Amino acid sequence: MAFSDNPRFGITMFPTDYSIQPVELARAVEERGFESLLFPEHTHIPASRITPFPGGTDLPEMYWHTHDPFVALAACAAVTSKIRLGTGICLVIERDPITLAKEVASLDLISNGRFILGIGAGWNREEMENHGANYSQRWQVVREKVLAMKAIWTEEAAEFHGEHVDFDPIWSYPKPVQTGGPPVWIGANSKWVFDRVAEYADGWMPIGGLGSGNMERMEAALSARGRRIQDLHLALFGAPVDAEQLKGRIEQGFDELIFNLPSEPAQEVLTRLDALAEVVRSVRG
Repeated sequence: MAFSDNPRFGITMFPTDYSIQPVELARAVEERGFESLLFPEHTHIPASRITPFPGGTDLPEMYWHTHDPFVALAACAAVTSKIRLGTGICLVIERDPITLAKEVASLDLISNGRFILGIGAGWNREEMENHGANYSQRWQVVREKVLAMKAIWTEEAAEFHGEHVDFDPIWSYPKPVQTGGPPVWIGANSKWVFDRVAEYADGWMPIGGLGSGNMERMEAALSARGRRIQDLHLALFGAPVDAEQLKGRIEQGFDELIFNLPSEPAQEVLTRLDALAEVVRSVRG
């Protein structure tokens, strides 16, 4: 039985300088009844790199043409009122945690509590190192930055003292609208993701599916920290465009299913969005 009898459906796309622009996309997503819109992040792509693209092909040009997600999502917040807006994912490793905490809190306030912070550690070593990031310790750094941001969002005079993040008490406003700060969803599929989600995240956003035994591993990791799988937001990133497959994923426990759209001009994107809306209607009956 599904954990949610009322699953939600969302959209993700690389918003680029050559594709449909964020404002037009956000309006279209909300008009068609979708519940969320998520944008990815790459500040740049090094012109020369050794790190291979995980997709197994040449790196698509959208990776170095994409808008800053926070600027794009702020524009989307101004023209929508219902859909939740998020990063899918934010490369926390490349950002200063104090600045990022303020950006997130500001966007949550501007959107009236509609922001989701999807996070990851990334795959592009050269990109991270251009920011001065330590690739080999990227998840340790991400953990400390997330915990530091949670302190900033919830405490009057927040401080944090870790190996990678260290600051004495600070004042930082605005605070987020959402209690405790926006939900943090981890977008990763590794064997370490279960403990990471259980320790400092509110949701898990695996790409493509769960994998055998992973729901049980997540339940065990949560239980070890006194948490329940029912309290975890489970979002499928890269949901299948097939009604029966979607129903199967919902039965697995996914309560949000996020479709990929290509970085193309408005006409093509809106045509695909209409087709996805039809699939969602058939699932909802």
